[in-house]
Amino acid sequence: MSVLLETSLGDIVIDLEVEACPRTCENFLKLCKVYYFNLNAFFNVSKDFLAQTGDPTATGTGGESVWSYIAAQQGKASVQRYFTPEIIPHFKHTHKGTVSMAVAPAINGQHGGCGSQFFVTLTDNIDYLDGKHAVFGHVVEGLDTLDKLNDIFTDHDGRPLKDVRIRHVEILDDPFEDPSGLAVPDSPPTKPPDNSTRIAEDEDPLETLPEEEEEIERRKKAAAAAALTLEMVGDLPFANVRPPENVLFVCKLNPVTRDEDLELIFSRFGVIVSCQVIRDKQTGDSLQYAFIEFDKREDAEQAYFKMQNVLIDDRRIWVDFSQSVARINTSWSNDIKAGPRFGGGGRDRDRGGFAGREDLEATRRYRVADDEDRGHKYGMVFDVGNDSSHKRKRRSRSPKQKNERSRSREKYRDGDRRRSPPPRDRDRDRNRDRDYRRRSR
Repeated sequence: MSVLLETSLGDIVIDLEVEACPRTCENFLKLCKVYYFNLNAFFNVSKDFLAQTGDPTATGTGGESVWSYIAAQQGKASVQRYFTPEIIPHFKHTHKGTVSMAVAPAINGQHGGCGSQFFVTLTDNIDYLDGKHAVFGHVVEGLDTLDKLNDIFTDHDGRPLKDVRIRHVEILDDPFEDPSGLAVPDSPPTKPPDNSTRIAEDEDPLETLPEEEEEIERRKKAAAAAALTLEMVGDLPFANVRPPENVLFVCKLNPVTRDEDLELIFSRFGVIVSCQVIRDKQTGDSLQYAFIEFDKREDAEQAYFKMQNVLIDDRRIWVDFSQSVARINTSWSNDIKAGPRFGGGGRDRDRGGFAGREDLEATRRYRVADDEDRGHKYGMVFDVGNDSSHKRKRRSRSPKQKNERSRSREKYRDGDRRRSPPPRDRDRDRNRDRDYRRRSR
């Protein structure tokens, strides 16, 4: 009686000792029938010693017999997890490829024995295992697969760095009747039962892409890194920003072409939200390119196909989709953490998308209440409102304070009059001083 194990390293055919170990072989065959071993990992591989599997958790502590599995499916807890191992004295681990059931020890009063875990020896003459584990089969085909399994790289716990799994189990012959209550699943599992974070069994870490695909991946990573840098320095609102899909870039214009001219020509394709010819800040001269924003993306696409290389003002223009996000950066943003706030009440009810994206919304400044009154001013944090509202108000004084202040002013004027002589007296004193100097000579 044989079983075929299809592993990620190759096929292994196991010949079972049905007559000598009937209970162990029945347990193994019925677990294979319910796909219990499918996608199980070889969680313990020791070079020149053994390779162990059969534990769905891949921890070495899981697994159960088929009778315990049936009881668990029926909601019964009276059946023991393990069964008594059938250790035959003349079955020894003398040859490479010997298949044995792992015997769990009795812990905390629980009955030990055999469950679902089994191992395959990877070399000859392992006398250490004789009498401790139950031999129930031998590998008759696939010894080269065992050689590959013996040469894989493992960590310090013996777990392969790259998963080696049993992909499928095929029963070649089953002489035993199904136990009562055994329910066979309709299809084998498609997801490994354990949560492995290692290299997948179908993944090649050393695989290289073709030169063209590798160059595409390299450019994508470089573009992502550049976008993140531009976000950090403030040139982009966020790294994953995309240019608007309803804005056209028109270049090679005649310097005499005006905004109104372009808007009139392109308006036959749909509603235009804005049309702007870019001009020099100082001289006001046209820089011979413009941006045209349509209300719908479909209208922009139609204009792109129809207006390419069209003659306008004796110049053949060039039309392309805009790659600029400058307008989005200054007027629109997308709050990744909080998410868009559409559909709410108040101000949020009137918000809509922009540039063909529903997740873009108008930015809100520090003082939201004053944004509507700013007009075309600079968006300062501490804005200056109307001059009338910021004029300094004079403090009102009582009548008593006014009278006291007026009396003090009159007193100050009287003192100045007494201290300073009249103008005639000053002239008389000046003449006397002059006469006195003449006599003294």
